[in-house]
Amino acid sequence: METTARAERTLVLCVDRDDDVGVKAGIETPVLGREKNINAAVSLALRDPEEPDANAIFEAVRIFDRLTETFEREGGECQIATLAGSELGGVGADRKLVSEFNEVLKTFPATDIVLVVDGFTDEAILPLIQSRVPVTSVRRVTVRHSQSIEETAWLFSRYLKMLFENPRYARIALGLPGILLIVLGILTVFNLLVYTWIAFLIVLGFFLVIRGFGLDKAARTFYIWVKEYTPPPFPVQIAGFSAVAGVLLVGLGFYQGFSEVSAYVSRLPSPPLILSEWVGIFPKLAGWFLAHSITLVVIGICVLLSGRAIRWFFERDNRLWRTIVIVVVVAWSSQVFYEAAQMLIDPQRVYGRLVFTIVVSIIWAVLVVLVTSLLHKKYSDLFAEKEEIEEKEEKIDGS
Repeated sequence: METTARAERTLVLCVDRDDDVGVKAGIETPVLGREKNINAAVSLALRDPEEPDANAIFEAVRIFDRLTETFEREGGECQIATLAGSELGGVGADRKLVSEFNEVLKTFPATDIVLVVDGFTDEAILPLIQSRVPVTSVRRVTVRHSQSIEETAWLFSRYLKMLFENPRYARIALGLPGILLIVLGILTVFNLLVYTWIAFLIVLGFFLVIRGFGLDKAARTFYIWVKEYTPPPFPVQIAGFSAVAGVLLVGLGFYQGFSEVSAYVSRLPSPPLILSEWVGIFPKLAGWFLAHSITLVVIGICVLLSGRAIRWFFERDNRLWRTIVIVVVVAWSSQVFYEAAQMLIDPQRVYGRLVFTIVVSIIWAVLVVLVTSLLHKKYSDLFAEKEEIEEKEEKIDGS
């Protein structure tokens, strides 16, 4: 019986069913012999340090070394081999494993097998091997720490740290419970604990409204804008102020016009009730509105355009000249609108003044255009630099 034991031929067999050895390390299987298996494990570990098949091969080498020491004392032979299946898995992987196993048996006809695997999927080859050679031991290699548990603990600690240190999340995780605790404390001091839930609902409602409508982000954006605000250049400030003042005057003009129209309607002996009556008095209503609003409206428009003209002057912009023309024409147009309003109020009024005002407006506009053209030519040197910049910009846009 001792002679039979010494004649044992044990094969330490490492199985890689998904062929990580071949796919990642580019090693052909079967791998037979201690040195070749160590080299294969090292190559695989260098390509993918987290690959468990490398640990399985190293474990197979360790078992092979122990059995070799035992067989040197008691007799017998020992060999180590690594088999690989296919990355596609299934029947194809099993057929390849069986083929490689038969190839190993031709080189080393084993009497028993010590099977080393890295997971339950690789153990599926056990019946195929056991049908050919008895399997005396199965060693499944697992990493001593659980990767999923370690990752879960790391993520949990990371998010917990984020809740305390990141202001964005600390407002919710710490700020809201803190406010609720303060409210609870105040209610306790005044013996109003019966209103606890009402207070909690109010605080929670305010919080949801602020977060839901983004009021906190809007407040933060406004704070940053105020903090980082830098006044624009002086010409831009003048233009901005004149724009605000002009719009305000135009609004007041419309308000004054509507007020006069309302007062006129209230003074009528019998206020209109149907549409036809409103249509009948509409010209007079329009006349009252124009007569009492046109002055402020025109002044507002002129103030707005004057601010822009000042800006164009400081910036040496050619738009200054046409803005001056528009200001003068708009200013004189108030007389035209006023005379037209008087005609609407009193259709029997002589229209000579209206015609005279229109003719004078046309002559006045022509004179202003001629004067601004002469001034433009006379002071063209002041605007030459601006024109050159505009031409360069046009060329760049065109290209």
